[in-house]
Amino acid sequence: MMSDRVLVNVNDGVADVRLNRPEKLNALDGAMFKALADAGESLKERSDVRAVVLSGEGRSFCAGLDFSSFQEMGSSQEKNETDPEDALQGRITHLGQQAAWVWQELEVPVIGAISGHALGAGFQIAMGPDIRLVHPDTKMSVLEIRWGLVPDMGASVLLPPLVGLDVAKELYFTGRMISGTEAAQLGIATRVSENPRADALELAAEIAEKNPEAIRRMKTILNGIGGRSTAQRFAAEREHIGALIGSPNQKEAVSAFFEKRTPKFT
Repeated sequence: MMSDRVLVNVNDGVADVRLNRPEKLNALDGAMFKALADAGESLKERSDVRAVVLSGEGRSFCAGLDFSSFQEMGSSQEKNETDPEDALQGRITHLGQQAAWVWQELEVPVIGAISGHALGAGFQIAMGPDIRLVHPDTKMSVLEIRWGLVPDMGASVLLPPLVGLDVAKELYFTGRMISGTEAAQLGIATRVSENPRADALELAAEIAEKNPEAIRRMKTILNGIGGRSTAQRFAAEREHIGALIGSPNQKEAVSAFFEKRTPKFT
């Protein structure tokens, strides 16, 4: 599938999703926000997708908001205030937030391959995937304070669990630039990689070979940690293991292991 702003190609269970404005360092405009949200929504409907890689065409993941979009802020803000439900379109997010959050809503794992820049809005999009492989020289920043703004694309939901509240506050308040190496030290990056896209695709291919039902249930369990009591977490483990034991794909995983062959999951 192809659009002007985001490319999506699915091969052997892996969806390769790429922001596609390389001449603008994949800067975000209205069309890009919509294309990202639409790409995520389209993948929710596909039973052949078992893992997703999110990256940017060219030399940068995403340099942030397109400067021309600043000129539209006044009219956009006025519209949101007069008709907020229209802006949300029945979601808990507005379009910008959904462009980052939709990757959490997908049942399958999403791996971000981050290189070049991930600034401001681009930083927040990079927080959406479950795992981030980041080039050590990548420039990353919660940049909104430079423009006198607050991050409003999900950073307050996605960033603090990775780094802790104090580090999140420092990054918010200063807008300071960090490298991919420091991002890994802080917990923003899962790990550094000299070739994030290639390594992300390799990791996605490995995940795509596992029992897809188990992988989806794992993401459901782990994504719900923050909103559940300890008792509810234990109950979730019991519920999901009970559903898996003896299921066709679970039996296939065991058989394939002992028969030393590639499993064939449904």
